[in-house]
Amino acid sequence: MKHGFKPVPSQQGCTRRAALQTAAASVAAGAAPWAQAQGIAPPPATLQIVGPWEFTSLSPASSGFMLLNLQVCETLLGASDNGRPQPALAQRWQVSADGLVWQFTLRPQARFHNGDRVTAQAVVQSLQRAQKAPALLSNAPITAITSDGDATVHIRLSRPHNALAAQLAHYSTLVLAPQSYGADGKVQRLIGSGPYRIAKLVPPQQVETEAFDDYDHPGSTPAPAIRSVAYMAASRAETRALMVEGGQAHLAYGLDPASLRRLKRHAKVGITSVTLPRTVLVKLNAKLPSLQDVRVRQALSLCIDRAGIALALMGDETLAATQLLPPVLADWHNPALPPLRHDREAAQRLLHEAGWQRHADGLRGPDGQPLTLEIRTFMDRPELPLIATALQEQWRLAGLAVKVAISNSGDIPMGHRDGTLQLGMAARNYTNVPDPAGTLAGDFSAQGGDWGAMGWHSDAVVQALAELMRSAPDARRAQALRATVTQTLQAELPVIPIAWYRQHVAVNRRLQGVSLDPLERSYRLTDMHWSNNT
Repeated sequence: MKHGFKPVPSQQGCTRRAALQTAAASVAAGAAPWAQAQGIAPPPATLQIVGPWEFTSLSPASSGFMLLNLQVCETLLGASDNGRPQPALAQRWQVSADGLVWQFTLRPQARFHNGDRVTAQAVVQSLQRAQKAPALLSNAPITAITSDGDATVHIRLSRPHNALAAQLAHYSTLVLAPQSYGADGKVQRLIGSGPYRIAKLVPPQQVETEAFDDYDHPGSTPAPAIRSVAYMAASRAETRALMVEGGQAHLAYGLDPASLRRLKRHAKVGITSVTLPRTVLVKLNAKLPSLQDVRVRQALSLCIDRAGIALALMGDETLAATQLLPPVLADWHNPALPPLRHDREAAQRLLHEAGWQRHADGLRGPDGQPLTLEIRTFMDRPELPLIATALQEQWRLAGLAVKVAISNSGDIPMGHRDGTLQLGMAARNYTNVPDPAGTLAGDFSAQGGDWGAMGWHSDAVVQALAELMRSAPDARRAQALRATVTQTLQAELPVIPIAWYRQHVAVNRRLQGVSLDPLERSYRLTDMHWSNNT
């Protein structure tokens, strides 16, 4: 099936685009002889990015993460670095006194990449599609999404739902032009409204974009200096590092510790880092007889030398997780919690209390069966298989036989749904929805979540998160609700935190203006430019 990946010609602004391209070409042609005479290499024609994330489909629910980061598409609302709602396609919004009606006013000059205006009707169509289960927006108590003229969108709720602003910033709610959809309702062409548009798409590995000259640049931001971008997915961290070392890539995401140490010594490569609201964790199937007992889950946690793992495999002992939510999430990080610790003797006592006895071949339960488990992980984040192997050894010392299975990230949600998962290791982003309450509510719902609880739930946690999402409680009440959540998760360990996360990106030193988004929503390409230094 052909997908129409070619650039979508603009129906307006062609004269303007041609003029801009001609002017840019003239400037470049005039500057080149001077630059060559001064020994300065001209800037690259295309910014090359390499990362581990593949472009798996055209659906925003699947690949919206990449479309948002590459600034091809936009959501109705955005989020600041601290997760607060901010304008995106909606330049302003307001909520009725009873909390049941949200009104959004669109940017008047926003256009899709085919030149059509971004209308309220187009926004309504995209949001209605984003409501289909199991999409995130299907969890919101929405009764109707309607338009009022071309510039106003109304969302009506059956009950107050404070989390709606954060949900409307999630990548699954990207707004696409009506022409993006086929007769069957599936996305056939990617026609967004961001400052870059798709020029070429070769799933799952390659995406090329070009600057969209009819973008309205809210806030009077200038047109981007980077005119062309090429993204390539490479599964091996070593490959990504070699590409930036050899000049084949200007930005490399997803670096393994060994490559990171080497690149820090490279004359033409810099390292930019940011602490993320992301935690490396082990998800447990608490339905299994061996993991139903909280003492076994606590024992598994006590066996883990988090400081040693963080230092050896992540290069920073301070990344050892003492609780699930990292300090960067200031409202959610609970300094009053007793920290997770490493204590193998205490682990052995708990296992003994739970009926597990040490034998020559390892631990055996009350029924005489050995305790053997499988932990699944994946290579999208290169440190995960290494951490899983370290855990395997640390658990072996306690008599726990654990097999490491390295596959792809989809195997963990699949194993959750079909019940075959025993242990799963992932690096969970708690601001997929900018407000962590939304992510936590999905992970620790009564039914559990793909990246959260499995066979475990707490009514207290469910109710606390529901109240945080439903209303905007005063500061004291909100703090108490968050404490209920963090205390319960720390005590019950439906997931076992291992390490907090720092994103490292290798940057060609000619590329300036690079900054990392702690919410991983944008590569911030429009802020970048080339330096004249070689």
